[in-house]
Amino acid sequence: MGKTSKDKRDAYYRLAKEQGWRARSAFKLLQLDEEFDLFANVSRVVDLCAAPGSWSQVLSRVLIKGEKFGRVAWQDREAQFRQQMLGVFPDALSDDQKAQASEIMVKQHDESRPREDVKIVSIDLQPISPLAGITTLRADITHPATVPLLLSALDPTYDATAGTQASHPVDLVLSDGAPDVTGLHDLDIYVQSQLLHAALNLALCVLKPGGKFVAKIFRGRNVDILFAQLKLFFERVIVAKPRSSRASSVEAFIVCLDFRPPPGFQARLEEPVGVGKRLDNMVRARALQMPIVAEAVMQDPGTSTWSCASAPVVDMGSAGITEMEVYDETPEGNGKGVRWIAPFIACGDLSAFDSDASYELPDNHVSLDPVQPPIAPPYKRAIEMRSALSRAAK
Repeated sequence: MGKTSKDKRDAYYRLAKEQGWRARSAFKLLQLDEEFDLFANVSRVVDLCAAPGSWSQVLSRVLIKGEKFGRVAWQDREAQFRQQMLGVFPDALSDDQKAQASEIMVKQHDESRPREDVKIVSIDLQPISPLAGITTLRADITHPATVPLLLSALDPTYDATAGTQASHPVDLVLSDGAPDVTGLHDLDIYVQSQLLHAALNLALCVLKPGGKFVAKIFRGRNVDILFAQLKLFFERVIVAKPRSSRASSVEAFIVCLDFRPPPGFQARLEEPVGVGKRLDNMVRARALQMPIVAEAVMQDPGTSTWSCASAPVVDMGSAGITEMEVYDETPEGNGKGVRWIAPFIACGDLSAFDSDASYELPDNHVSLDPVQPPIAPPYKRAIEMRSALSRAAK
């Protein structure tokens, strides 16, 4: 977590230091969890591009230590308040309501206890300061040698001759990695997509059926192609923008739920997803699994006539999300081009701090140091070279 002039005005930057987080990005994961309940029934997690360790810190405090944040913490306080009211007004509730309140308290107490069955592995090129209960690896997620290294960290009895599939798969794979941006948006989006494909290739080796995958993306003109590729492996693919993510930034997070690989799919290091001749076969296999949806019928308000629309709409039901398949009707496309538009959701309380706003500091404000200074920041080498050039010039 740096200390630039912009960061000093950032409410989430200061709030992260006050609450003991290593970086402001911790709030992004917490707000994603509030929306999608990412940590439900999760005990094995892989955190990719983890440095400086803010997302791993969230995993450690939530999954291992049993701490609660956001909406879950508010619900816990409400349950405690109702339990206190039972002691003050014991006759105010019926026996069924008392039993239900007691059951909720017992469940929340069990969830808040430290857990010993949690396994978390964090990977990054940069060194990560140790965290309680976290296994850290210094490796390149784009290199094929990282896969057996990760499998060995997840399962000490892993045999390299057994293949690239985890014998004890994980429930959740996270990736908050991003390249050093150049300002050339097309180039930055391309490099980010390749980093996401590397993270996905690792996830395909370790995720269990029904697992979840969350990764940072840069939104661009043709990002829907990436969504369609992810849709081959996951039942639901949603784009989310947390409140703590600056609106001026092109970053967003792709949330993939319910891992369902095509029949017969096996992750291969020599032929990653999207490379080779397997992609067309995977598309056909996934199409056979999809339900047949009738064309949408729309009414013209002017003539009150009904006609079939060219864009079938699929209702996601209770999730309140609508997916729309847009067909290319141009003469060049011959009606064969298909785009899949992923739903977009804003996460986080709208009454929370605005990440793009500057807030006035109180008179008694004291600037705090970062919780965990970078061990080996990328700019360290540049500073050393500049200092050496300055000494040589003198």
